[in-house]
Amino acid sequence: MITDEVAPQASPALIINARALELTGEQFFQLCQDNRDLRFEMTADGEIIIMPPTGSDTGERNSELNYQLRHWTKQDANGKCFDSSTAFTLPNGAKRSPDASWIRKERYEALTPDERKRFAPICPDFVVELRSESDTLNSLHEKMREYIENGARLGWLIDPSAKRVYIYRPSQAVECLEQPETITADPVLCGFVLRMQDIW
Repeated sequence: MITDEVAPQASPALIINARALELTGEQFFQLCQDNRDLRFEMTADGEIIIMPPTGSDTGERNSELNYQLRHWTKQDANGKCFDSSTAFTLPNGAKRSPDASWIRKERYEALTPDERKRFAPICPDFVVELRSESDTLNSLHEKMREYIENGARLGWLIDPSAKRVYIYRPSQAVECLEQPETITADPVLCGFVLRMQDIW
């Protein structure tokens, strides 16, 4: 059963209704640059989300996740991978930062140098969200649906506390894996297999 509880000691994300400000992409980028100690996202409706720092356990898991993806990406050489500090501007206008992501090389190289320096106007082909204590499942499921609706070809939502992985694909029902030992990203990332014993 999916629960939507946040641990009592966790600090939830702060959501600011900034619709009336109608920030441009350039203004939001500058806001992030001026407040580098904070992590921001922006919804398609213009709400600004200020996310708390992760705990040590989540940080270690995220580091392992990015290490495995980076190692495979360098061997495969068909795409570019990104960590949780990278924000993208999705087609619906939202500015999102997946915990890990990957983009086919030809798509990324089609961006201009200026676009790459900012929050690139592209939805990654592959996204991963790793649930921390401050995250609710409902908000993460909404985020995963948004990625898929905006062009992601594969998404993983990893919930370490329940040892579940939710797999998102376009035009398919969400698949839930219980305590998997590995997850394969075929055919989007051919040959990439995430070892879950190093994530749990």
